[in-house]
Amino acid sequence: MNRWKGCVMSEVVVAGVGMVPFTKPRKSMNYVEMGQTAVRAALRDAGVDYTSIQQAYAGYVYGDSASGQNVVYGMGLTGIPVVNVNNNCATGSSALWLARQAWSTAPWPSASSR
Repeated sequence: MNRWKGCVMSEVVVAGVGMVPFTKPRKSMNYVEMGQTAVRAALRDAGVDYTSIQQAYAGYVYGDSASGQNVVYGMGLTGIPVVNVNNNCATGSSALWLARQAWSTAPWPSASSR
């Protein structure tokens, strides 16, 4: 039985990826440096300028409660919603799932529809 039969779903694509070495913060870079390095790499990989970003989902484990805002605002992105996700070993997949849910169920305009 197909539980998705009859459902209307929007396609969500991961257009770019950016990663930093998996280390504890402060062993090499602090959280803001790690986050901004990953964001810049993902934007470069996707060929997207940061001014096109409409919302951010930030996953972290050891950081303060507003780690996502510290990274995003330091890049110049102000006024967009930032969702912080802290779910221990499942943080990355949880942040990705939440972002996918938001974009597949809400009437957000895509960068290509502008």
